[in-house]
Amino acid sequence: MKVGILAPIAWRTPPLKYGPWEQVASNIAEGLVKRGIDVTLFATGNSQTDGKLQYVSETAYAEDHSLDPKVWECLHIANIMEQASKFDIIHNNFDFLPLTYSRLIKTPIVTTIHGFSSQKIIPVYKKYNNNNFYVSISNSDRSSELDYIATVYSGIDSKDFTFNPNAKDYLLFFGRIHPEKGTWESIQIAKKANRKLIISGLIQDEAYFEQKVKPFINDTDIVYVGNSGPKERDILLGEAAALLHPISFDEPFGLSVAEAMFCGTPVIAFSRGSMPELIDHTKTGFLVNTIDEAIESLNRIDSISRKQCREWALSNFSLEKMADGYLDVYKQIIKTTNN
Repeated sequence: MKVGILAPIAWRTPPLKYGPWEQVASNIAEGLVKRGIDVTLFATGNSQTDGKLQYVSETAYAEDHSLDPKVWECLHIANIMEQASKFDIIHNNFDFLPLTYSRLIKTPIVTTIHGFSSQKIIPVYKKYNNNNFYVSISNSDRSSELDYIATVYSGIDSKDFTFNPNAKDYLLFFGRIHPEKGTWESIQIAKKANRKLIISGLIQDEAYFEQKVKPFINDTDIVYVGNSGPKERDILLGEAAALLHPISFDEPFGLSVAEAMFCGTPVIAFSRGSMPELIDHTKTGFLVNTIDEAIESLNRIDSISRKQCREWALSNFSLEKMADGYLDVYKQIIKTTNN
């Protein structure tokens, strides 16, 4: 089986720091390579893969601001579509734009929907639903207007996350610094619980950071360490007493939530979106609805087995399980399209 995997090109694949879609695309590619699949990854020229690499852009447009995103996205998508006949399957991790090519080629396309940036994009998915195959990354993120072939949870390479049975005393916020991710709420939880909070993440909303986050940073109990790379991420997640994830939106999947549990770290999250699917309530963390409930759950955080967090993550969110899930999807598609 020959598979062409289309990654986004905002960041390199895998990303040096932030880039969740690129990270998942990388994990899919590497997981399939380990299964003996002939994989070609379409990404940036500075990307890394054990499969074959195809690119038109040397670097990512979020890393090189001289690049016009629309221009290079067009060239990037066209690159895989013009070679479609070389593959048994094209696996699209690039959102809705590649769907517009799907009736112009014979190779079937499976699209992992990594979340809907807006309800306004759903008409594109609806238009091409009958000749495409959609995969959701959680059951909670399915649109009632679309048909899906499967749900496949985003898989994580366990070797990138070290199990740490002995946590330090700090709490951690790890993710985009944006109102919907709950940075300010995490600060309030830590302040009211009289606990140290470390904040790590890409500042995606500058005004929010300046107004709601920066005033609290004092390098004592509220510490911002910037946008951490893989090594720093592993240490931060592994040494945290708990990851705080008080989101204010229906998150399709939380990579940092799964990554924390790979390190043995329990998660306290607002019970929205995919969180009830990711967290085994009272076993690998706590699902709460308010800041006060989050504070109360901190009093019970020591009842969580860090070993059980790791085992849960390995059972549900491993790279291997994801690769097997997509192989099953590919086989279903090939069987369907060949009949």
